[in-house]
Amino acid sequence: MKKIFLSLLFAGSVLLVNAQKSEVNAAKNAWILIANGGNKPLSETLKLLNDGLAHTDKAIADEKTSQSAEAWGYRALLSSRIALIDTTDLSNSKAKQKIADEAIEKGNALNPKDQDKKNFEDAKSFVEDAVRNRGVLAYKKKDYAMALDAFNEVTKRNPKDTAIYVNAALMAKQINNYPEVIRNYKEAIALNYPESALLYKDMISIYLKDLKDSTAAIAMIQEASGKFPGDNDLIGMETDYYIKKGDIAKSQEMLKKLIEKNPTNPTYNIIMGDIYFKQATDLQEQKNKLDPKKVKEFNELSAKMKAVLNQAIPYYKAAVATDAKNINALENLKSIYFFLDDKANTEVIQKQLDAIK
Repeated sequence: MKKIFLSLLFAGSVLLVNAQKSEVNAAKNAWILIANGGNKPLSETLKLLNDGLAHTDKAIADEKTSQSAEAWGYRALLSSRIALIDTTDLSNSKAKQKIADEAIEKGNALNPKDQDKKNFEDAKSFVEDAVRNRGVLAYKKKDYAMALDAFNEVTKRNPKDTAIYVNAALMAKQINNYPEVIRNYKEAIALNYPESALLYKDMISIYLKDLKDSTAAIAMIQEASGKFPGDNDLIGMETDYYIKKGDIAKSQEMLKKLIEKNPTNPTYNIIMGDIYFKQATDLQEQKNKLDPKKVKEFNELSAKMKAVLNQAIPYYKAAVATDAKNINALENLKSIYFFLDDKANTEVIQKQLDAIK
């Protein structure tokens, strides 16, 4: 079965700028220096951004520019950029993110022009990237709870990003927060995540092994099988569920589907043979408990036992036809032929076992 992988790409951003006057102009000039200044040390870049942000403090405090979408746009750009690049000071990054969020909300309410709208869109993207990168850094530090919080925040900001839902689920799994795993997987599936079948399988495993909720597990299996009817893993999971539950008829129904799709698969054939073989051993136990005087009941059980064993033979033979050294299938065939008093076939199987040994 495939594995589910974490999406660990750091997000990049595009810088777009414009020009303006006074405090807003000074903020814009700082932004232009950042956009056109090439690679600078982090400390120098942060100083330029903070200086520009300080100009927007004055701009939004001034009555003439407090309602300027352009002023709020550069405030959003500068603060969001700090939130994105300041990976050394988490508290500062979050503080600037808060300023950016407020500036984006305020500026968008002022009916901004096209360029200002673009500034707010870029700022929004910077903030989202900052939160995503925060999640990646937390993951690398093995702080899975913080990574989960960050990825969950990204999904709220961008509810269409299926990869981040999966990231959040994987972080939740690291800290055994299974309800969060399932919630995020379901969100990704609802958005048609390319590997949805894999997410279903992981949820089924969680329901069975970790949450011990067989009712939810079979409901999930049936939902997944409805979407992926040809998936052998899902059919196998459903088969295994019914085998463990003791529902022989249903488990055989599921196995027949697997064998029809993969008639040469020795495992499926052996499991089907084993189901019949187990029924035969159960009947044998019933016979052993019978009063010897109940001849009729004894003979009826013997007849049922022979019929069940004869049903097992073709499946074990199919397994051996594919895997001639399958000792499990050969040993069971030998036992069946011995019980049926079929000396010829018993000897044939014994020779095959001797050859292997």
